[in-house]
Amino acid sequence: MPFIRNYLKTMLMMNMLLTSVMAQASPVTCFNTNMGNFCMELLEKHAPKTVANFLNYINSGAYVQSIFHRSEPGFVIQGGGFKATSLNNEVQISAVNTFDPVANEFGLSNTRGMVAMAKLGNDPDSATSQWFVNLSDNSEAPAFLDSQNGGFTVFAKIIFDGMTVFDAIEDLQRVNFGGPLSSTPAINFDPSQSFQIENFVLINALELHDVTGIFNDKVLSFAVKSGENSFFDVRLVLIAVKPNIVFELDKTSVSSLSTVSTTNMATFSAQDRTLLIPSVMVNETTIVNNVKLSLTNPANFQFTLVNFE
Repeated sequence: MPFIRNYLKTMLMMNMLLTSVMAQASPVTCFNTNMGNFCMELLEKHAPKTVANFLNYINSGAYVQSIFHRSEPGFVIQGGGFKATSLNNEVQISAVNTFDPVANEFGLSNTRGMVAMAKLGNDPDSATSQWFVNLSDNSEAPAFLDSQNGGFTVFAKIIFDGMTVFDAIEDLQRVNFGGPLSSTPAINFDPSQSFQIENFVLINALELHDVTGIFNDKVLSFAVKSGENSFFDVRLVLIAVKPNIVFELDKTSVSSLSTVSTTNMATFSAQDRTLLIPSVMVNETTIVNNVKLSLTNPANFQFTLVNFE
């Protein structure tokens, strides 16, 4: 009897969260640079206007051939503001054409690996194209990025092994070109020679991925819809790999969200206790499809991987 009561209680909670589930993870953008590749998850559920603004710049081609123009070791790496081109073996720097500023949407904290919008001093709603990656926890002293100037809007996070790229950029020598390029990271620069385009940390290309789930740091994350207007963030944590791959629901991760897109859906069948996720990104270059998991331990909300393509 206790098992039956626990099972029914479990299924009730699962139904509340997953019956007729429709899910979508945040978009993932992957960047190819001359210092290596990295990906970031765009957190549109937390900063929808800022993510839409960032996507506008991506779709306009603004970030291709752009440079990381600012490196402050232990603090931030910043880009999105300038492009570098070479004409007759001379480097030319031009500002990225900007759109109207986006309203500040501060919410998530500026900790290591989080990506936030740069803006003008004493003007919270002045962010346009420039963004930075936090190299350390800048939420409180001495940077106070969570409190000064209305708080700096975090709209993405670096995933997989992407922070190794920024740690490498942090270690580069810095060159003072004046103005906003007074602390520019440089690759193999010989001060006795003229600066070449390959000396900049350059974004060569980027690609946007629309996936249902993201598996990062042993956590499978996605958003779920229950009912007409109820949305939740959900994480499944990897707890075993032998003899089977098993995930467990992180109950503390279940949080209510405002309305999100319900395209590219995952589904859960309470009848056969099967969760089907159309696509999951597992690293910078790999996306697996039709990931099928079975609810094998309802009492502990544990799912066993069945197969994937």
